[in-house]
Amino acid sequence: MIIIEPYSPSWVVEFGIFGKALRSALGGVALGIHHIGSTSVPGMVAKDVIDIQLTVEDLNAEIRTLLEGLGYHFREDIDRDHCPPGMELPPEELQKRYYQLRERRVHLHVRAAGRFNQRYALLFRDYLRATPTAANAYAEVKRQLARYFPENIEVYYDIKDPVTDAIMAGALHWSETVSWTEPPNDA
Repeated sequence: MIIIEPYSPSWVVEFGIFGKALRSALGGVALGIHHIGSTSVPGMVAKDVIDIQLTVEDLNAEIRTLLEGLGYHFREDIDRDHCPPGMELPPEELQKRYYQLRERRVHLHVRAAGRFNQRYALLFRDYLRATPTAANAYAEVKRQLARYFPENIEVYYDIKDPVTDAIMAGALHWSETVSWTEPPNDA
């Protein structure tokens, strides 16, 4: 069941704990550890899922054993992000490795530095943080999707993904006007 919850300050605290454990286990292999997704946007409603982006130089880096040692489960069936409609990107720009934590709903997205999908997650987050109107509209879309399709996660994402892509059009323009650059590590 899809449940959208009010913002909780505990999400930032929890990310800090998971981020610190990742940093300790991975050291310099982790070029970036960022809190992404709706739980990373202050005040935003969200599913109670902590999304973390781990940026690495090489997606084939030997990190699986280390992550499994922390309780993360590797999902072979999820190996890329969606391509925004109308864009043509080389496949490697969307590749990722995906893990889920077993004891708590944590989604770990491992992406290569400088790739489209790696920048997308950070730019999207930062744009929502800086633009309350976009964040509020996005929150309302998620509320209504959960209301009308509480049992259908596929429909939820089939509609939500193009909405995020539309918001990204504004985010790309915003990034140029503010000279956005990739933020420093969150962990």
